[in-house]
Amino acid sequence: MRDILPALTRWYTAGRPFGLATVVGADRSTPRDPGAAMAVGPDDEVVGSVSGGCVEGAVFELAREVVTDGEARLETFGYGADDAFAVGLTCGGEITLLVRPVTPERDPAFGAVAESVAAGEPVTVATVTDGPAPRGATLAVWQNRLAGTLGTTGLDAAVTADARGELALGVTGLRHYGPRGQRREDAVGVFLQSFAPPPRMLVFGAIDYAAAVARIGAFLGYRVTVCDARPVFATPRRFPEGVEVVVDRPHRYLQGTETDERTVICVLTHDPKFDVPLLQEALRRSAAYIGAMGSRRTHTDRRDRLVEAGLTGAEMSRLRSPVGLDLGARTPEEVAVSVAAEIVALRWGGTGAPLSATEGAVHPPVSAP
Repeated sequence: MRDILPALTRWYTAGRPFGLATVVGADRSTPRDPGAAMAVGPDDEVVGSVSGGCVEGAVFELAREVVTDGEARLETFGYGADDAFAVGLTCGGEITLLVRPVTPERDPAFGAVAESVAAGEPVTVATVTDGPAPRGATLAVWQNRLAGTLGTTGLDAAVTADARGELALGVTGLRHYGPRGQRREDAVGVFLQSFAPPPRMLVFGAIDYAAAVARIGAFLGYRVTVCDARPVFATPRRFPEGVEVVVDRPHRYLQGTETDERTVICVLTHDPKFDVPLLQEALRRSAAYIGAMGSRRTHTDRRDRLVEAGLTGAEMSRLRSPVGLDLGARTPEEVAVSVAAEIVALRWGGTGAPLSATEGAVHPPVSAP
């Protein structure tokens, strides 16, 4: 959704209706996760994807229909062994889509939501998928304000409480409530889609490898900062456009920087006078990934220094060193792919093994935090 918002905002601002299809449920192996979106706008322009091509043709027609008749629809697509040539997912999974018309009259908060996403302000959009409530009704939830309604005051209150509790995490998923927001009932399905600011990637050490890691980090959707104490190396022209470059001692910069459970920290300096104080700080704070570059010998020396500095076994176990997966990488770009692969594998619980050597679903279900 975040990727296609510029096009949606353009249509919305111009008052041009469009059909928006969002993945609200996924079962077994599916190519796209809940929150993936596709829209059909004026002149049949299409943006986004909900299945990587498996069902886009059928969704295109559905999106056009909901714009015409004004009624939101809930549709499920899957692969049927009895009819392998029917519209469905050849990967064997099943996705459920909410397809709804969007206009300024139907969704007056859409513009404000788009502005918040663009500005990095956390916001969650709750949408009714089914049950005794108006399907397609939306409620936008910010930390300090609301816009829209799901149909009843009680339902709005319950969903608001849940949405605000998960704003910082960017959680997306389907929830169930009673018609008046009762939490132990499942009559009404509500899809919560949270737009938290992009997670941060902090890269320490302004070397060629850092430029490659910064580039792939930005490609993966991180807000990337490169920090180095040496001003001759930490210059913006050496790094991709949009990457923040800071001249400061690494540990001092990290001490003054907020991190959370989504933050990625890559230590590429492989110099003890920078590495040890930096990793002392990093390993004692919240982060999704902490990796450090260096040879086996460098790693052993670094580990000994950190233990001597007082880090515990539990703290040391968080360190990914040497950084990256074993891909045989040599160039800075190849090493960046190795680092990115380890970050992705850790995020989703992947093994790092070739898929041809594993069994079971390619995309196993992921539980919401």
